Amino acid sequence: MSLSRSPSPVPGGGWASPGLNISSSGRSSPTRGYSGSNGTPVLWESARLKNMGSSGGYPSFSTQNQGFFTRHMRRISSSLPQFKSNAHCAEKEKLGRSRWSAPKVPLLGRLRGIMARMGRKMKIRLLICCLLLFSILIFYNTPLVYWWRRATWLGGGQKFVIILAANVGGGVMEWKGAREWAIERDSVRNKKKYVARWGYDLEIVDLSTKKRYAHEWRESWEKVDFIRASLRKYPKAEWIWWLDLNTFIMEPSYSLQDHIFNNLGKHVYRDINEYNPLNISHPLTDNWLDAESSSPVGDGKVNSVNLILPQDCSGFNLGSFFIRRGAWTDRLLDVWWDPVAYEQKHMEWEHKEQDALEQLYTAQPWIRKHTAFLPQRMINSFPTGACSENGNDTRIHYEQKDRDFLVNMAGCEWGRDCWGEMYNFRELSYYLNRNPWERFKEDLVAVIWFKLTGQKVKL
Repeated sequence: MSLSRSPSPVPGGGWASPGLNISSSGRSSPTRGYSGSNGTPVLWESARLKNMGSSGGYPSFSTQNQGFFTRHMRRISSSLPQFKSNAHCAEKEKLGRSRWSAPKVPLLGRLRGIMARMGRKMKIRLLICCLLLFSILIFYNTPLVYWWRRATWLGGGQKFVIILAANVGGGVMEWKGAREWAIERDSVRNKKKYVARWGYDLEIVDLSTKKRYAHEWRESWEKVDFIRASLRKYPKAEWIWWLDLNTFIMEPSYSLQDHIFNNLGKHVYRDINEYNPLNISHPLTDNWLDAESSSPVGDGKVNSVNLILPQDCSGFNLGSFFIRRGAWTDRLLDVWWDPVAYEQKHMEWEHKEQDALEQLYTAQPWIRKHTAFLPQRMINSFPTGACSENGNDTRIHYEQKDRDFLVNMAGCEWGRDCWGEMYNFRELSYYLNRNPWERFKEDLVAVIWFKLTGQKVKL
């Protein structure tokens, strides 16, 4: 059949497709070079793309990521719901059985699918976040925090023992009532929470008024015996902190290390002349004294401090004080308890063991050079009713804006309301130490509820 009658798309005749320019010689394959009717070679589309690839372009099959949808097509498509495709087209679609209903995938399968679609970096970040959250839960919301803060190489809490004098009557024949039991309950609970938070040891001793010694009552002198017993019971303890029952720790977030002992030399003063309500002559000026005994600051080294006391308006105050383990302390306790001195002077010592210690400090140079004093408000703030002869004293009385560490309701049993003071300071401590969630509830939700309903609510 002749193709001469068919119009040719190529100027000058002939077809651009090589298969249509077939000679009458009987060849069935295209001629070499795939030449057109005008003598120019004919290039296939695939050949052209290959030539482009060899000259610097991309090949016809390329994995180059071009555009957001090209890069994330598989992830987006795999996250779309899958539909049933095995239903017959002619079948009526019923509720829950249609071909467009999503398959019921179990929760574990969904989690696996989510993890499979996550990138490697995202998995690493998720793992780090989980480890951090787990660590916080373990160390701050379990009993492990107590042992963590007790360890010598971490918190060092086992160096401190708190002795709490409990069950204090008012005299030999006086019985405790409901208010006294309430004071003891709140005080003990306050100290237990504090030691549980910081890893300290708590020794609750019984100071009930009874005849402990064969020859006399000797009331309130038992603290010497209890300090000795605690040093034997806790061999790893370095410091003993004595607390009277009518004390309340206002700031449980303060550890003893951060508050005092990490920088002890900055907080204590050795020269009693800085605050000397007893007007004790200091230092001693006898010629036979050595240089340390005649110095107002002893040897000046913080490691030589073995007794730390606060002073109130009347002198030494033993409602809150620290004493350190050592040979010096053993000697002091022996002299302090000396029955001969007690028999001779106990009628003159109105404040009993407290006056006895003041007498020893005044007369014994070896006691002075190992004794230091803390500002009272660091460990023994008073309420406004105590030492109030001269009004409010910034050295002595509690200041809320300064967030004083501890309050001692000293002398409240003589004319003041011990339970009322304990209750007020307990509620104030709770208010000052609320966490963010408690502040949100009480300062926002409760206030809004009161404005809407006129009723106060405690959340």
